[in-house]
Amino acid sequence: MGLAAIWRRRGALARLLYPFSLIFRCLSELRQMLYRRALLPTHRLSAPVVVVGNLIVGGAGKTPLILYLATALRARGRRPGIVSRGYRGSAKDIMAVTANSDPTLVGDEPVLLARHAGCPVYIGRDRVAAGRMLLRDHPDCDVILADDGLQHYRLARDVEIAVFDARGVMNGWQLPAGPLREPLSRLTTVDVIVLNLGDEQHQPSLPLNAAVTPAPTFDMRLIGRRFHHLDDPRMVRSAADFVGQRLHAVAGIGDPQRFFAHLRALGLDFVAHPFADHHRYRREDLIYDGDAILTTEKDAVKLARLEAPLPIWVLPVTAEVAPDLAAFIVEKLNGRPPA
Repeated sequence: MGLAAIWRRRGALARLLYPFSLIFRCLSELRQMLYRRALLPTHRLSAPVVVVGNLIVGGAGKTPLILYLATALRARGRRPGIVSRGYRGSAKDIMAVTANSDPTLVGDEPVLLARHAGCPVYIGRDRVAAGRMLLRDHPDCDVILADDGLQHYRLARDVEIAVFDARGVMNGWQLPAGPLREPLSRLTTVDVIVLNLGDEQHQPSLPLNAAVTPAPTFDMRLIGRRFHHLDDPRMVRSAADFVGQRLHAVAGIGDPQRFFAHLRALGLDFVAHPFADHHRYRREDLIYDGDAILTTEKDAVKLARLEAPLPIWVLPVTAEVAPDLAAFIVEKLNGRPPA
């Protein structure tokens, strides 16, 4: 049984791990207190910082949200830049990421961001240093979007966004008995909660109690209906073009079931192949009997180099957020109370 299965409920195995969660919680709260009292230093960049992160382990939709924000902020005259840790990449140094960067070096999500965000993307385990280098190389940038930076307290921030998907908080306990990096009380300090609804008709379950006053909540849906060929994006198909074919769906994202649900909503039947988030694919992972493989843009970044025996079709998605999150952030950055 994997941890994700244990974290779904407060069962026997989760209860067995709960004492370790208490230790983890004490350590995380001590760390927060040290930063809050300036016993550990925070560093402010010369441009305002918007942090996008989550309390739950694994992806909840941060990458499409950052792409949405980069596009929406540019449409409002802002000049964003993006900093990311470059998770699962082997790079030790801070570096700029391009559309052609090697995902094994810089990470899969930064490459995806560099391809679609229309703004500079820099990676570094030290987000403060990465942000400073970005601003040195691109002094026209006037806002930094920090990917997965909610717990990176060294970087001072002006806006904090916490993202949840349909998993909600699962059993609501901290690591290792549950999936939470920080206690739910952390939501009292964020500026925005974004609920990634995907194609689900229900909202994520956030069991908040009276001690937790949630921030303004925005709904995000991921829209994607047309596929493009991995090797030639000019080749485009609709879901109807795959009806009757023997399909395999491959996803190595925070919640692969979210992608599979999206495909089912498009009317497709397939064999599902879930992998761990940021999985490093080998050709052996893709040897199936069938007509085609369907996958996400995040996975496609890594699959392009593998020469799979079946054609691979990629489903791009774009985020739609309601109400207008970009307007809310601009007003907050401008020092006006958001509407």
